[in-house]
Amino acid sequence: MNRIDERFHRLRQAGERALMPYLTAGDPDLHTTRSLILEFEQRGADLIEIGVPFSDPLADGATIQRASQRALLSGTTLTRILEMVRDLRAECRLPLLLMSYVNPIFHFGFTRFAKEAAIAGVDGLIVPDLPSEEATELIEAATAHNLHTVFLIAPTSRPERIRTIAASSKGFIYYVSLRGVTGARARLSADLEANIRMIRTVTDLPLAVGFGVSTPEQARMVSRIADGVIVGSAIVSLLEQTSGQPNQLKCAGDFVASLKAATTKQAAIR
Repeated sequence: MNRIDERFHRLRQAGERALMPYLTAGDPDLHTTRSLILEFEQRGADLIEIGVPFSDPLADGATIQRASQRALLSGTTLTRILEMVRDLRAECRLPLLLMSYVNPIFHFGFTRFAKEAAIAGVDGLIVPDLPSEEATELIEAATAHNLHTVFLIAPTSRPERIRTIAASSKGFIYYVSLRGVTGARARLSADLEANIRMIRTVTDLPLAVGFGVSTPEQARMVSRIADGVIVGSAIVSLLEQTSGQPNQLKCAGDFVASLKAATTKQAAIR
């Protein structure tokens, strides 16, 4: 069984929701990324989303755009990220997903990428600029190596499109909580709960909510209605603010621990 399925099954039995922190690989370097992943595992993260830096990250706001630029300047490549994951697997048991735009994977080669990602220990793929209708080649390559393909549903997605996306997704569905790019927000969309309820009438897959979730209180609110919480820009921003500081790892770990505390059964019912 894929580690993503195992984790959501275990959390569902425990009455908890998944916390999935996002990191841009290589920001500021891959050694730091590796250390952060291990720290997040120790502080309660359930899955990790590892962003592959790209020069034109069209779904991302300014915070992650800056992180991608820093990572690219440090020499981060898809090959080096896979090498980091392979090395990390000796210590890390969490499900690991790569979030990549399609261009780096296309140039790597879908079949070769799926094979090498699986060997390295990657569990799933999130490709925000590849519509599920155009992803057949990648889905087939990923399925052959037990890699889950996770697709995104937007607030504007209609029921027939949601069915198409759900049919192509494995592990869980990534629900984009707002109209726009990634980035911390002061408040979440007013129609979030209604949209989640509507999607549940179409699919039984777990639903994880990302884009805009940036505080423990927001994570607690999402945990009342969804199966998982994805937090990216708030973490990347914290790392940017603490860059070069000796307590950076602890600060990031403390923040992840506070987010995880908000996804427990007791927190979600408050």
